[in-house]
Order: sequence, then C-alpha cells, then structure tokens
Amino acid sequence: MITVAFDELESLVGTPLGATEWMDITQARIDTFAEATDDPQWIHVDPERAKDGPFGTTIAHGYLTLSLIVPLFTGLLDVDGVTTKLNYGLNKVRFPSPVKVDSRIRLVASITDVKAVGGGGKEITWAGTVEVEGSDKPACVAEPVYRFYP
Repeated sequence: MITVAFDELESLVGTPLGATEWMDITQARIDTFAEATDDPQWIHVDPERAKDGPFGTTIAHGYLTLSLIVPLFTGLLDVDGVTTKLNYGLNKVRFPSPVKVDSRIRLVASITDVKAVGGGGKEITWAGTVEVEGSDKPACVAEPVYRFYP
C-alpha cells in the first residue's frame, strides 16, 4: 500500500500503485449481489443450468466485478489528511472477460490525473484493471474518478 499526504497527491500521477491481494468470488457473493440488485439471471445464480451455458459455470455480474474495485482500491492507496472520500464516477468501463465462480480477482491500478476542485478538494482519476488469476484477459478495465477533501 502507498500512503501519501493529501498535499502530495500530484506526485503520484503516472505511478503504478501495484496489485492488491487476491479476492475470492464465491457463489454466495454472486447470489448476494443478485438479490441486492434484483438481477437473478440464471447465468449468475443457477449452477445446474449454467453448466450447459456458454461458460460452463456461473459467472459474476459485470457490475459486481466493477463494484469490488472500491474495496480493492482501498488496499492500494491511503491518503493522509482526508476527511471525506467520494466516488465521483467513471470515465470508462469495459468487461473484456467474465469472472467464473470460484475465481480469484485482484486490482492493478495507477493514478493518471490529479486536479483541484471546489471546496479545497482534489479529484483523482486512475486506471484500474481487474485481473483474474490464471487468465491472460482482464475481467474489467475502468477509469474511476474519486474526490478527496481535507
């Protein structure tokens, strides 16, 4: 994990933050997400039917994979002197390959831009890639935007 002072965030532009620990994607996690989002499509929640589907098993929702970048990112960067952190949005997101049940994922990220915003805050844009253990293709490529306030 990289720790940086709020006033030094700009020094991280272009710096790779590294990779997180691996996170397990279980059927229970997928089912919980399906229930929370009212998205019980069989390809996610029906292991028996999914055996005959295009991936041979159930897969995580793309938005589940995307949502996990938030907790994963907190394992890469800590900013001292911040009282409020906001997820401001996404400039881009793609899902090049599925995350099969019982896979493990991790996040690799780097800061691409830092700029001042109103209220004394700073907006950081970062490039993130969610990797699947043992796969050459990423599960998710995203460009999130966060805002930090002292």
